[in-house]
Amino acid sequence: VQLQASGGGLVQPGGSLRLSCAASRFLLDYYAIGWFRQAPGKEREGVSCFSSSDGSTYYADSVKGRFTISRDNRKNTVYLQMNSLKPEDTAVYYCATCYGSVSLGYWGQGTLVTVSS
Repeated sequence: VQLQASGGGLVQPGGSLRLSCAASRFLLDYYAIGWFRQAPGKEREGVSCFSSSDGSTYYADSVKGRFTISRDNRKNTVYLQMNSLKPEDTAVYYCATCYGSVSLGYWGQGTLVTVSS
């Protein structure tokens, strides 16, 4: 049972990053997997969740139209494409099992995204 996030870094406002979450086959087969983030001094929030069972997706209002979640079953990986990044997107991003904006308990380690000029 494993989730491993990668792809964070420093990017200028307006730029793009793609985060990757390598997941075990077990989690991919039985759970929706998504992304959460925690900014300094703030509570953790659900960013996006993708359910392969019905193809449904969840996006936080703050990222709708800018972020896209996807999944590559051949690579056992879930992606978060982040475009038009803003300084307020700066946070540690985690991949986790999810149901909408709620985590279902399996977490990967975080990857830091910093949006700054």
